Amino acid sequence: MSSVVDQIVISGMAVEAPGGIDTLSAFWTAIAESRELIGSFPRNREWPVEQLLSLHRTQGWSRVADAGGFLSGATEFDPMFFGITPREAISMDPQQRVALRVAWRALENAGINPGELDGADAGCFMGASINEYGPPAAAVTEYSGYRATGSALGAVAGRISHNLGLVGPSLTTDTACASSLTALHLAASALRAGECDWALAGGVCVMGSPAAFFEFAKNHALATDGHCRSYAADATGTLWGEGAGVVVLENESRARALGHRVYGRLLASRVNHNGKGAPIAVPSVSAQCQLIEKTLSAAGIRPDDIGLVEGHGTGTPVGDPLELTALAKVYGAVDRVTGSARLGSVKSNVGHAQAAAGILGLIKMLLAGANGQIPASLHTDRPTAEIDWDATSIRLAAALEPWEPVNDTRFGAVSSFGVAGTNAHAILAMPVLEDLDV
Repeated sequence: MSSVVDQIVISGMAVEAPGGIDTLSAFWTAIAESRELIGSFPRNREWPVEQLLSLHRTQGWSRVADAGGFLSGATEFDPMFFGITPREAISMDPQQRVALRVAWRALENAGINPGELDGADAGCFMGASINEYGPPAAAVTEYSGYRATGSALGAVAGRISHNLGLVGPSLTTDTACASSLTALHLAASALRAGECDWALAGGVCVMGSPAAFFEFAKNHALATDGHCRSYAADATGTLWGEGAGVVVLENESRARALGHRVYGRLLASRVNHNGKGAPIAVPSVSAQCQLIEKTLSAAGIRPDDIGLVEGHGTGTPVGDPLELTALAKVYGAVDRVTGSARLGSVKSNVGHAQAAAGILGLIKMLLAGANGQIPASLHTDRPTAEIDWDATSIRLAAALEPWEPVNDTRFGAVSSFGVAGTNAHAILAMPVLEDLDV
């Protein structure tokens, strides 16, 4: 494996997740306790809830359960703390607001004072997708004049850079459900290229409208029972959720010199596309295999070094078997004596957070490494029969269990796949930590 000197490391992180979770400790506790953080549709967003719940009465539509992984604090924001006027704050896509406060907390977690960064050569890379917030810009409203920046996707990252005074590269990327891992990859690439001294990377999803529920109900790809059953035999589809996560990336020499904690080393990340062939939303086994193998090669480790795979695991009858086939070909084709990776998905706890899905899985991975435990993935009592589990060494993480390090390091992998055909994969090395105050 390549030298750890000046590896890119993650030295700070923060999260917001369904169930009122806005701290790392609360997030880990919920995951370690196998809690499902799903709730009913929010009634304070002016959504047509009754229409949603009756869609199945229309021919060609599937049932929509009164369920999802919603952020309870999505409507809460302290504009004056960030120097933003109340009227502008209301005009801002809530994804900008949530991303800004989570980025602030990630910096504090790293031991960096967010108020002393004006002029810092730091980048900001965020994954996000358009989620239909607010009235149309082509209308006369009391918020006219703020809609250009309030609804711009680029302002998710731009707002963070502007508020903190960061002068490095700042961009929002939309590769659908692969967005946040793509943002992580771009941030790491910028650091390696010397484009910035350090960077923030992550993703956010706050649904301004229930459009995703309508779309997947029409495509019969939505969970009809209100649960995201990743890799389960009784999965009926995905369940939409919300969330946000941001990590601080820097070279390890810098982190050590500044006394920052090292949660993990980003050994490698890669992004590719399915190419042509199947419909654009259908995953490709060959593309995923190629991606995983390239990432492993760049990381300089073997498949049997990986102890935990945080998979995409949407719970769809089409996507999960294809993903499992790819994982089984690479991570499952090892000697069970030397390696047997556990597989799970945080979506089984919080639902599918779309553009933020990958970063939530990555933070789950880092917390598992810090605590030395592999948490259970929910709904594993009946794994899908679409693959031959006897022919692969990979196993669903069915219970909280110790995660034994190898030479004081735990290795893990995270996957995300987007509906437009983009795939992202990252491999992490997590040193044994003594300070677990996260």
